[in-house]
Amino acid sequence: MGKIIAIINQKGGVGKTTTAVNLSAALGQLGCRVLLADLDPQGNATSGVGINKREVKISSYHVLMEESGAAEAILPTRFKGLSILPSNIDLAGAEIELVEKENRAKSLRAALLRVKEDYDFIFIDCPPSLGLITVNALTASDSILIPIQCEYYALEGLTQLMQTVRTVKRLYNSSITVEGVLLTMYDSRLNLTNQVVGEIKKYFADKVFRSTVPRSVRISEAPSYGEPICYYDKANRGALAYQRVAEELLERNRK
Repeated sequence: MGKIIAIINQKGGVGKTTTAVNLSAALGQLGCRVLLADLDPQGNATSGVGINKREVKISSYHVLMEESGAAEAILPTRFKGLSILPSNIDLAGAEIELVEKENRAKSLRAALLRVKEDYDFIFIDCPPSLGLITVNALTASDSILIPIQCEYYALEGLTQLMQTVRTVKRLYNSSITVEGVLLTMYDSRLNLTNQVVGEIKKYFADKVFRSTVPRSVRISEAPSYGEPICYYDKANRGALAYQRVAEELLERNRK
């Protein structure tokens, strides 16, 4: 049976969706069966794997609202081993609609459990907020992966994020753990980077991935072509970085 990992950070611009898309694709290339569940109303993970979100008929919105099962919504991609549970603009209203649902925190969990054994990994690309969609993602997940940008405000909001995780752990999902912390937009030449890394390691200790993801224009370009970086430019240092992250994730889960 697979492992469900929520990729989460309510701070925008930290490489959350970039990590969701590129780590999923890298693991697919390594022979894993991967499902990427797009729970962000912006749908950037969906378009990032070449799916036109305007043409999506059944989305993660319908799964959250229990109007469809996950299996009916999942689409194949043209990338090895990678499928997508797509998002579109319908999801924008889900926060309000979920408030009225009796099992509002557990809709996604029930849906993903039905397909969990079909995949080695299910990654959830969470929205940049700590609302009910994110609570659903945390309730459904075995662990969380936190991308953190190596900049001055990196730790801003992390206390709130971890408080939300503890609340979900207490109320809905007692087994959720921290899978790891991934340093993104990394530049070892900068003193600030090293200072931020020091602070993050104080907070998360051995949960920080050894592998880091550098700044890369090519990583930023790849989504506009609907391709993960390992397909858009496989020799790029960003592609190689995500390959190392994928290998490290597999190593951690074999132990």
